[in-house]
Amino acid sequence: MKRPRGSCVLAFAPHSGWAAVVAIGGTPGKPLVLARERLELADETLPGARQPYHVIEPLPLARASARLAVFRESAAALATSGVGTLVATARAAGIEPIAAGILDSSGRDPGALEAILASHALIHTADGNHFREALANACAALKLPCARVRQRDLPAEAARALRRTSRELTATVARLGRAAGSPWGADQKSAALLACLLLARGV
Repeated sequence: MKRPRGSCVLAFAPHSGWAAVVAIGGTPGKPLVLARERLELADETLPGARQPYHVIEPLPLARASARLAVFRESAAALATSGVGTLVATARAAGIEPIAAGILDSSGRDPGALEAILASHALIHTADGNHFREALANACAALKLPCARVRQRDLPAEAARALRRTSRELTATVARLGRAAGSPWGADQKSAALLACLLLARGV
């Protein structure tokens, strides 16, 4: 699909309660950082919102499910508002967001709530997925195509799509960071690489 001029890709690196987001424009060969933000996804007035599955772990299943629904509604509202603001800001500057990407967990699908609450390892995975799902649903609500790529698969997929070596990709991401300025940590680097991958895919 031909990309419109003045377009960009949004890439998210989620954590418990927030996500780093980088907007990349330009071309796969000459990417440009257009924005770098931190998106808050947890309501600080809602106790436990940053680690919802940890909070509901000791509760009976019915109460845990009801409490989780509150956390999901809160995260969804914040994600929709945050992504919506990013899209609106880009459009106001004459830039059209055409796709989004979310760095996914390398863990397995935690499954049903009862199984999650029976395993502390799955609780950690579910906490992360809680915010990934909120972001994915926000993108869907905004009709923004969204791809999810596992963190451990990203380097190989990017190298293949961009036809660059790992060293070349590292240099590209470092160059983007120098242009963007601080902060440019692991989250921003991964998000930028994900955005470049999506540009190369021709989204």
